[in-house]
This record gives sequence, structure tokens and C-alpha cells, in this order.
Amino acid sequence: MKISDNGINLIKRFEGVRYKPYRCPAGLFTIGYGHLIGDGKQLPDSYNKTFTEREVDELLRKDLARFERGVALLFPVSYRFTQGTYDALISFSFNLGLGALQRSTVRSALLRGDKTMAGESLLKYCRAGGKILKGLQLRRQAEHKLLMT
Repeated sequence: MKISDNGINLIKRFEGVRYKPYRCPAGLFTIGYGHLIGDGKQLPDSYNKTFTEREVDELLRKDLARFERGVALLFPVSYRFTQGTYDALISFSFNLGLGALQRSTVRSALLRGDKTMAGESLLKYCRAGGKILKGLQLRRQAEHKLLMT
């Protein structure tokens, strides 16, 4: 399964885009929609430029492929995703990491077949540094809407 344009657009909307390398809040070099440049500690000369929309979209596609593979590994082959559920899980894991999805109550509820509980659990992942962030609340609400379709 592949992420849909709806899922990609949700990620783009909440991640935002930068066409020049920048340091993320963790101090690592990043470009585009949160693409980590190498190990993030150094900026190679080849990245010291302004990227085009096409280039950052290509980096996003490559990053998303990793999350598609990861989500596939976290659910049995027999699990039947709706496109909306799949898109929501890709966005969630892109934001929080595959490890967070693996340990999440969202995943355990889906594996039990309880989509309603998975949706309720998803909405709780809106804290950073111990504080509720409005941007994360809005993202989780958008993911919840996808998950429930």
C-alpha cells in the first residue's frame, strides 16, 4: 500500500517546507519537509544551496517510503487498512517515529480491531516537552479524521 495524495498533503501542511538547509529544534541540519541531512551534524557542500520544490518533494517521497515499509512491518500481512487509516498511521509515524507507533496504544487498539479506541488514543499524542501543543492537537485531529474514514 502507498500513502495517498491526501496523506501527503496532510504531512506537508503540518510539517511546513524549507528550501534552504536549517537546523531543526534538535540542532540537526534539515531540509524540505523535515528531511535529515546525513547524520544532521554537518552540512555537506552539496546541500549548501536552495532546493527546488521538485527536489524537496523527491526527498519527502524517499522518506515516506521508509515509513511505508515500517508500518507494513508493524502490522500482520492479513491486516486490512483503509486508505485513511494507512495515511493517518504514516503521518503519525512520520511525526513521532516508527518506534512511537510500535509502542502506541493506537497500534494495539487497531490490532485488536478497535478502531474507535485507536482514534481516541491518537488524539492523546499532542504533547511535546510535557506541554500540550496546539499544532500537535490540530495534526492529531486531522489524522483522526483520516483514520476514521
